[in-house]
Amino acid sequence: MSQADYFNSMQHNKDDPNPFLAVFLDQSIPFNEEAKAAYLKDCSSKSRQFLLPVLRPLSRLFIILFQIYKIIFPKAFTSSRMLHRFLYWGMRSFVSPDANYMILRHFYLGSEILQFIRDNVPGVQIEMNPLKPTNLEPVKDDLFLIHDLNLYNFVINLNTEIRSKQIEVGKQERLNFDAITSEPIPIEQMPARRSNFLDLMTAIECFTPVYQLFLTDNDFWRATNSLQLDETIGILASKVIGSNDRLALINNKHPMVPLSTLRAGFRLVLHGLATEQLHALLVELKHKQAA
Repeated sequence: MSQADYFNSMQHNKDDPNPFLAVFLDQSIPFNEEAKAAYLKDCSSKSRQFLLPVLRPLSRLFIILFQIYKIIFPKAFTSSRMLHRFLYWGMRSFVSPDANYMILRHFYLGSEILQFIRDNVPGVQIEMNPLKPTNLEPVKDDLFLIHDLNLYNFVINLNTEIRSKQIEVGKQERLNFDAITSEPIPIEQMPARRSNFLDLMTAIECFTPVYQLFLTDNDFWRATNSLQLDETIGILASKVIGSNDRLALINNKHPMVPLSTLRAGFRLVLHGLATEQLHALLVELKHKQAA
């Protein structure tokens, strides 16, 4: 049974309507149907309902404590290798299959969106480093850190090219969709033991202070500030598409206003949803252009 079948087969009770069924059936926001079903199933879990309200304040308390620790010992106990080994172990052991599926999709879709923008700005030559994991093994190889670096390097390199070559980013009459995958992404079956119960939001809230602990203060700030580039990527995409009506869906706004790291976990989920929505829009446009 596909992920979408979970909601397509759900009975509607008008006296007790399911809020997640309503969001799933709503077509006003572009979203891959299978990913949308996986995400909403994950949101409706007991972990999300009962664990998150307890763990979120504890997570934010640890972020404050680790921030103080980093002020006193800025270079102590930092290792990207140890961090990613821990993340791999945590994802394999405790994170739900739907949440792991959404995390791996994010790296895959993010790489395709950056390549799409590059391919539709004529005259730029930017070397890319696409991340397209189909299982959890690549997590051990600094996957999360490289994802952040790719985003910053793309924005810096693209704008360096635009400035030096005096290129204007604008609407393309025929878009190049070679980078955009419209077929199902071949992500392997995720671990589904009884211990794999943590939903996406709760897992991110738990992992955020760990991320902070194992990284230098500079690396953690850079990672959290990268979320503010959602609007930058959205504007670039809207320019080449020639429409900005979907920019209202972006919640991580203005990169010139760095935000506190306390809400990094919540903002990371918004970042993932913005990526899903933009990619779904590009797939939709790809199909329309082909037709």
